[in-house]
Order: sequence, then C-alpha cells, then structure tokens
Amino acid sequence: MKTHSRGELRIAMMGLIACSAWASVARAEGRAFDVERDEGIPTSLFGSFVRSHELLVYPFYEFTSNPDQEYKPSELGETLQQDFRAKRTEHEALLFVAYGFSDRLALEFESALWTKATQHTASADPSGLPATLEESGLGDTQAELRWRWAKETLRRPELYSYFEVAFPLQRTRRLIGTPSWELTPGVGAIKTSRWGTFSARTSADYSDGKSEFGESAFEYLTRPLGAWRWVAAVEGSQDEWALIGEAQVTFRPHMTLKLNNGFGLTSKAPDLAPEVGVMFSFR
Repeated sequence: MKTHSRGELRIAMMGLIACSAWASVARAEGRAFDVERDEGIPTSLFGSFVRSHELLVYPFYEFTSNPDQEYKPSELGETLQQDFRAKRTEHEALLFVAYGFSDRLALEFESALWTKATQHTASADPSGLPATLEESGLGDTQAELRWRWAKETLRRPELYSYFEVAFPLQRTRRLIGTPSWELTPGVGAIKTSRWGTFSARTSADYSDGKSEFGESAFEYLTRPLGAWRWVAAVEGSQDEWALIGEAQVTFRPHMTLKLNNGFGLTSKAPDLAPEVGVMFSFR
C-alpha cells in the first residue's frame, strides 16, 4: 500500500466537512427523517439503518466484472514486478448481519460465504502465469462497530464513526479473501432535508504496518413512494471510483428487496457490479 500525502488527506477531509456544512443549513420541514429514512444508526449498506434492539439479516448475491483489472505477476506467485491489465470476474454469495445494541451503538458482520474469482492474464505478460487463474471458497470476512456521536436535529447533521476489522482467513489465497489483518477507522455525517437525505463518509486503511487513504462515499436517499426508496451514490478510493444506483422496495412489513448496480467511473474500477438480496428485520 502507498502512504498518501497530507494534501490528499486534507482534500478528503475538506470535502467531508463541506458536505456536512452544506447539508446542515438545509431546512427540514418537521421531522423529515421519519419520512425519508429510518430513525436508526446508519449501516455500511447504502440507505439502510439499524434501530435499537433491531436485528437485520441480509443474504445477497453480487457479480463483479472488470475487463481491465490491474495485477502484478509477483502478487500471483511469479517474480515479475510489473503491472498488467486483463479481465477479472467474481461471483459472491454473501451474508450481512447487524444488531443495534442501543440508539448509539451497533455491530455489523459481513462475510462472502462463497466466492469464485477468475483472473485472466494479459497477452503481453511474459511471466509464465497460465492464461486463466481461478479460486473459490470463503471470501472477505469482516466485523464493524458503529457509534453515533450526535443525533440529527433540524439544524445539525448526524455524526457517527465506525471501526472495521477484516480477518486474515485466507492467508494462502491470491485472488480471494484477506491475507492479513486490515483495520479501517472512519467517520461520517448525515443530514435530511425536504429534498432527501444526504450523507458523506471517509476512512483510512491500516494493514501490514502501512496506512493509506481509505474508501469514501457521497450518498443521496429519497422516498418518492411509500414502499419505495431510491439511492444514488459515488463511492471509491484512490483511482477506483464508481457510481451506484439502488432501488429498495418493502413488500412485507419486515422484508425489503434491494437491487443495485455499480458503474465504473475510472478505468481501474469494475465496469459493472450488480447486487440483489432481501433484507429481513427482527425486533
């Protein structure tokens, strides 16, 4: 991992502060967040919140396609230290679980219970790697604590922080899973106005004694119809950014269908990343 300059970190933090400051001056009519979003702690899932003593269970499937995935032969078992690009696809069956211990503290767990990754190699790659590499099995697995510092009011945005730990359960794999401990602290802000709910977050990543600027996201949530909610977001880090659109429909009191797709905005981001699942709420 690369260590990012103070300038990059300063720009990211200024963007978060600017977004929070802009949202904080938006005037909500009444308790707008009761209409636009659930009154709960924001989870790491787009447009999803967990309330005190509520359990969320979300099994879902995700497919990722990137025709220009960057790789190094040295990271795949060879010695050549050179970047190449070639097609990569992933199929993942995942499970997300969140529980709200109170109106301020929540715990999340997410695991790719089954992952299949296929990495093609570039025709110009002289390293001796086969034309196609494939791995399957348990994928990324992480837990996350989320803490709400200040609840949203008519004038002030909601402020929260989170701390994620990714477990090194696949030390010998090269395409799937996490080979070493990864720690991710982050902060976020949310403000609801008459136009919808705006949020922003940013983070840092620590792994193998190195740190780098982590993932950031800017999100917009709206509920034009009673059973439907729509999410639009920009998410990414460094030189990998994607535009994400999601539709949510609550077809039973405690069941919500979530459909989304990510579209790559930069050359290193996956072109497509559709996701489908049903979220169950128990309280």
